[in-house]
Amino acid sequence: MKNNAIEFWVGLFIIAGFTAFGYLALQLGEVSIFGSSNNYTLTAQFDNISGVKKGASVQIAGVVVGQVTKIWLDEDGIANVSLFLDNETLVSVDSMASIKSQGLIGDKYVQLTLGGDDENFKPDEVLTDTESSLDIESLISKFAFGDVGKP
Repeated sequence: MKNNAIEFWVGLFIIAGFTAFGYLALQLGEVSIFGSSNNYTLTAQFDNISGVKKGASVQIAGVVVGQVTKIWLDEDGIANVSLFLDNETLVSVDSMASIKSQGLIGDKYVQLTLGGDDENFKPDEVLTDTESSLDIESLISKFAFGDVGKP
């Protein structure tokens, strides 16, 4: 009889441990089963996104507020970047997205410069006011070979 009680309590402890582990994994992974999602997606369109990769950070004033989840070309040859943002991050419709670099040759990220409009983007809308990536290699080669003044 004593063996059955010990086995019962050990089994209960293991079930409680797995339940706690599963809950913690869902919370840290920001997977929402019971409530609404903590994130939303915007799409930004750029002429050139040289160096931006999936997983790159999205920042406002140096604070990470999201990440790049998808990059693709549309039928017009425009680069589209899917920005996965925190729900608390309100992006007004007159905001601008720019491709920036961490340092001189660091990783590229998307910088959002917020506007002052009272109306905000809704999930899955498209931000078209963008500033494309600065291609440092082409600038250096133009300077090195004397083509600075030429287009």
